[in-house]
Amino acid sequence: MSATTQAAHAAHRFGLGEPDLSTIGTDPQAWLLSQIGPADPQAGPGGARLHGTEDALKIHQDARRLASPEGRDALRELIQADLRARLATAATTRRPFAERLALFWANHFTVSLLKGTVRGLVGTFEREAIRPHIAGRFAELLSAAVRHPAMLRYLDNQRSAGPNSRIVERLQRRSARAPDAGAPRLTGLNENLARELLELHTLGAAHAAGAYGPWGGYNQADVTRLAAVLTGWRDTFDADWHEPGEKWVLGRRYAEGPQALDAIVSDLARHPSTARHIATKLAQHFCADRPDPELVNRLATRFTETDGDLTAVYRVLVTAPQAWQTPETKLKTPEEFVVSSARLLRLGDRLLGRGPDAGLAAMGQRLHATPSPAGWPDRAEEWLGPEAVWQRIEWAARLSDRVGSGVDARRLAASALGPLLRDETRRQIDRAADAPQALALLLMSPEFQRR
Repeated sequence: MSATTQAAHAAHRFGLGEPDLSTIGTDPQAWLLSQIGPADPQAGPGGARLHGTEDALKIHQDARRLASPEGRDALRELIQADLRARLATAATTRRPFAERLALFWANHFTVSLLKGTVRGLVGTFEREAIRPHIAGRFAELLSAAVRHPAMLRYLDNQRSAGPNSRIVERLQRRSARAPDAGAPRLTGLNENLARELLELHTLGAAHAAGAYGPWGGYNQADVTRLAAVLTGWRDTFDADWHEPGEKWVLGRRYAEGPQALDAIVSDLARHPSTARHIATKLAQHFCADRPDPELVNRLATRFTETDGDLTAVYRVLVTAPQAWQTPETKLKTPEEFVVSSARLLRLGDRLLGRGPDAGLAAMGQRLHATPSPAGWPDRAEEWLGPEAVWQRIEWAARLSDRVGSGVDARRLAASALGPLLRDETRRQIDRAADAPQALALLLMSPEFQRR
């Protein structure tokens, strides 16, 4: 494979698209490896400071408590600033591989503003729990994600009370003294976070097996016991809600108290099923919907050998022959399509001129509003329906009408796609009626839609 072809793969498969492949240099692998590290910090419009979790919680609570237009406006502004920061950072970063990794992990540890208690916290979750930890040890990333108030709220752990906890006993006594007093109700043990921590974040689906080997190895009793370990974690740890006594999960003993979370996170991060689950997802995201089992095995082995050192795992991924095979088979998600279009055209913040999400919701991917804890799908078949393709065409046409008059799409196609550009696509662009149509054809070409 020529250096130019490698540069094209580096730009589109590992990165977020580049307007000129020559900026990558003669060693595309070195270009990618040099980017590994914590993700770029995000900033608001004009470099303004974005809210941290403490401020976001206060704004969220004020909006719900006061139920005033001012409170709702403040919460809306916070959410929109977070949306703009995410897209603007991805559209302008000089470290697109690091940014793609941040987006990958934010999707792996999904939280969504569709849950009312999480509104205003999704951006702070990404900035504080995900972006600083994408190149450290997996256990550190996992711990930061599980402890963050956004995750605890999204998966209802703030409502999970141990059956024998002090808060339950107190309310039972109050209810016994005055049964008609309307004492607050508790829903008891909530298993949502425990289940997703095992199934989505670490071990994989219970008893699952396939081309990449078995994983899982837990049962419903483990889920329930893990839920007991997690009781008390409600924004911060509240001992009154914690289930007393030791707990046994996956055959291991965990003592009472907040330190049990540290211990179980460490054990889950070291579990062989976690290594295989994470390796499969990384290979699927960067290489193919059905990744090569040999590549998955190599990534899982490196994960285990290094105690979950993500930098070491990324190095194996970037240097693996399977990561550089042709043709491109991964389909860009709507967010990746929008970001790569902005980078192609060097739009920067102008991408957001028509709204904080740049029109993403119309293409079926409402930013920061993932429909389930499983995150956005990462397989081409999930984004290739007729309606989904038509929405991309409409978005590309609107953008091209707005900015395409001064764009030489033929030159841009050659500089951005290099040897990936097919003769048929080149001919279609040459035959376009005008510059906006030529740009729309470039944006909707198979070479640009895939990575």
